[in-house]
Parts: sequence; structure tokens; C-alpha cells
Amino acid sequence: MRKSLFSLLLLLVTVQISIAQNEASLLSPLINQYQADENMLNRKYTLKRSEEYFKRMESFYASWLTKLKTLPFAKLTVNERVDYILLKRDINVDSRTLQESYTEFKATNFTIPFANALIDFEQKRRVGKQQDGNATAKTFTQLVSVINAITKAFENKQLQINPVQANWAQQTVNQYLTVFTEAYKFYDGYDPQFTKATKSVYPDVLNALRSYATELGKSAKLSTTKDDGSGIIGNPIGRNAFLNLLQDEMIAYTPEQIEAIAMREFAWCDAEMLKASTAMGFGNDWKKALEKVKTDYPELGKQPELVYELANEAIDFAEKNKLLDVPEIAKEGWRMRMLSPQEQQFAPFFLGGESVLIAYPTEDMSEDARMMTLRGNNKHFSRAVVFHELIPGHNLQYFMQSRYKPYRRGFSTPFWTEGWSLYWEMLLWDKNFAKTPEDKIGMLFWRMHRCARIIFSMNYHLGKWTPKQCIDFLVERVGFERANAEAEVRRSFTGGYGPLYQIGYMLGGLEFRALHKELVTSGKMSNIQFHDRILKENNMPVEMVRALLTNQILPENFTTKWKFAGAIN
Repeated sequence: MRKSLFSLLLLLVTVQISIAQNEASLLSPLINQYQADENMLNRKYTLKRSEEYFKRMESFYASWLTKLKTLPFAKLTVNERVDYILLKRDINVDSRTLQESYTEFKATNFTIPFANALIDFEQKRRVGKQQDGNATAKTFTQLVSVINAITKAFENKQLQINPVQANWAQQTVNQYLTVFTEAYKFYDGYDPQFTKATKSVYPDVLNALRSYATELGKSAKLSTTKDDGSGIIGNPIGRNAFLNLLQDEMIAYTPEQIEAIAMREFAWCDAEMLKASTAMGFGNDWKKALEKVKTDYPELGKQPELVYELANEAIDFAEKNKLLDVPEIAKEGWRMRMLSPQEQQFAPFFLGGESVLIAYPTEDMSEDARMMTLRGNNKHFSRAVVFHELIPGHNLQYFMQSRYKPYRRGFSTPFWTEGWSLYWEMLLWDKNFAKTPEDKIGMLFWRMHRCARIIFSMNYHLGKWTPKQCIDFLVERVGFERANAEAEVRRSFTGGYGPLYQIGYMLGGLEFRALHKELVTSGKMSNIQFHDRILKENNMPVEMVRALLTNQILPENFTTKWKFAGAIN
């Protein structure tokens, strides 16, 4: 009787979870509409640095905030409240970003005094208005004179433009150049009177714009930060901007508290690294043990075979330990390709998603570069990273994202994306996935790396460290090969990643780990139910995942409060 009752309760829980996974949301059509409308307006208004664009988008965001207020929030389900809060957050963030860009525009548009003529030409083209050829030719001639004049003034230092303003102006001129070219081609050859009158002066406008962009490029920089000798020049954002981004990502810790969390995790890694080093016979000299691990790499040409073997090993381990049900077609669908030498300057290790991208030496690399790549992608490092990139990591995430609640992909955050894969590194460690001390060192290297990412990334963005100090930290504290450390820092600050991306790994992993303790360790859910539910809710701040899985009734004015890593002084 007791067994039957337990089976019935388990069935009820399973049914409830299934209902939650497939629950419709009143907000999903609105989220799709908001994203589609925003994309449409961005296609329509091609000159993003113009008064017209800023005013139109200001109106757009204001209208959407008004629309949200008309919804009956008190009657929304938990699922719908999560969507509401995330949509409202996105609109506010988009609006704030627009205002920041608008402020920059108003302070810097003196560098493009010719903009109105190009805007007027594009606006008429947008509605298909026929443009008088002779009048347009005169406008183009005047336009060339104005552009040449400001170019000369800039060359002669009569126009004071600092490197950051020059970078903004160069980007803007190139944007205007692209739009102007497209607009001209709309008429060229289709309207004889226009074509005949403007054909000779049109190239002069192009040349003038290109020349100005070239001159601006000679001094253009992303920031006023000086090169510290590393050749890496990023754009530190400062404390206030960092705090705003943490709030957006629903992280209820200050930068100082986050660094304390990273140092705490580092201390755990240090202790475990000493245990593994001692087991290998190197005592407390874990760096010697790490060097020994780095020498265990496959023969040239053998790495792809190893990757395939390691991928299947991780899938088998997760399923045999009842951690996850992997869809059969997901096991079939992943692919491999090799990273080029150029790509490895930014990504010295594996990357992943739909495909796993393998870093390995090529014939045209120098001997030193080849050895660093071999050592940095040894068997034990690889064993710890293949499942991060494939299954149950990024590849499985992307597989599920396209199949379950795909409208939530717009809420994407590295704390969910990278945090999930890092969480699996933690969980597989706890489940004794590492077979040998060498395997443990391979896993610990990456875990130390995530701690280091928090520390060097935050110190850089808070203006405390230079890129060279970040590189030295990775080499001395984690045991990176120097070329790999340089690539990692270059990727972090000039690779197109957001300022919080690098801290998303460890912090997101700790969020998922705390949630696992709350729901799985406590016995409220099985591992399979827990992981399946997370993947089917799609990408979002992990605190919102927690609200869904714990059926938390969120208030309309929700603010982040979750101390997933405990109290930190």
C-alpha cells in the first residue's frame, strides 16, 4: 500500500512538472511582438546615429512600458509573472542603453556637420520620393565641400577630437556611407534624369566620406586607456556601470562581495589541487604536477578522435548516474571542426555550441606556438572541457532552446548559458567523474580559471588592473601557458563579450548549485526532473529559474535579493 501511494505521489509530481513545462503564457505573444517590432524599426531606420532614430525609439520604448501597465498583473500565473518581469527589464535596459547612446550622440555629433544632407536624402529614398537630379547634384557638391573642410580641419588640429570621439565619428561616417550608397543605388539607372545629373559627383561624395573615415581612424580608439605593452586595449566601464549591469542580471552582490566569493572558491581549488598533486608524488608543488599533466597530449592528428571518445563518455556517465535524459537525436546531431591559427589567437582552447571547435597545432605555427597549444589542450584538460561545450553543456542547451519556449531566448544571459556548463563541472566532480589525480587536476585547472576570470575581469573593469597584470595573474596563479593567457585576456576585453560575461561562469554555476541543493538534495525533485525542467524553461537569469521551479509568487516591483552564495561581508 505504501509503495502504491508513493508511486501515485511520484506520478502526480511528474504530471505537475509536465504541466508547468508546457504552460502557455499570456506574455509570450507580447514578447515575440516586442522583439519583432524592435527588429523591424531597426531595419527601417538605418541611420542609428540620428535625431530621428533616437526620438522614434524613445517613443517605442515608452509605448511598450505603457502597454505593460495595462496587463492584470495580479491575475498572472507564476510563469507569466516571470515573463512580465523579464520583458519589463529588457524594455528598461534597452531604453537606458538608448539614452546613453543619445547622450553620446549629442556630445559628439559636432564631428559630422554634414549629416543632415545625408539624412534628408535617405528619408526621401525611404518613401520612394523622386529626387530632382540637378538639385541633388548641387547638394552633393556642397556635401563634398563640407566633408573635405572638416577632414582638413581635423588633419590640421583645428578641430579637436579625442581618440574616443574619433572612434565614434569613424563608426558613424562608415554607417552613413553604407546607407548613402544603398540609397543612391535605389535611384541610379532607374531614374534617368537623376542618374545623368548625379553620376559624376556621386563618387566624389564616396571618396570624401572614405577619406574622412580614414583620417579619423588614424587616432580612433575604443578608450583613452594606454597600451601597457600587451597590445590589448579594451574599455573599462567603471564601478557604477558594473553595478547597473549586476542589477540587470539579477545578481544581489557588490563587486567586492563577488571577489570574496571568487577567493573562497579559489581556496577550495587550492586545497583540492594539493591533494591531487600529493597523489601524483609532487607533494605541495602543484605546479609541477600541472606541468606533468600538460605533457600528456595526443599525437598530432589524434585530438578529434579523443574528443569524440570523451563526448560519448560524458553522455554515458550522465545517463548511467541518472543525472539527465539526453534526447537520442541530440546525441546524433553535434559536429566538430578545427579552429584556425587566427581563431586560436582569441580562443586557445575548445569552443562549443552546435559544433565543438577544437584548438590544435597546424603546420604553419611556430614550434613554441605548437607546443603551447598541445600543452594547453592535453588529454586531462580536454576531458574536463568537452562535456562543458557539448552534452550536457552548451550543445544540449542550444538543442533544447530551439524546441522549448523559444520566445525566451531573447532573455539570454551568460549566467544561465555559461553557468549551466560550469555547474556540470561541479556536479560531475561531486559524482567522481574524475578517474585519476591527473583528471582531477584537469578539472581543477578550469575551475581555478573561472575563479581567476572573476578576479581579473572585475579588477580590469574597475580600473585597478591592466591587461598585462591580468595575463600575469593567469600565468602565475592558474598555471596558464603565456600565449594562452594572452589569448584569454584579449578575448575577454576585445572579443565582443559583455563586461559581465567572464564572471557569469562561476557565479551562474554557484546559482545552479544552490538551486540543486534546495530542490534535489532536499528530495523535492530528482536530478532528471531538475535538469529537464531548467532546460525546458529556456534561457533567463537563474533567479527567475528559481522562481519557476519553486512556484514563487513574484511582486510586480520585484528586485533581486537571492544570496545564492551565502552571506558575504
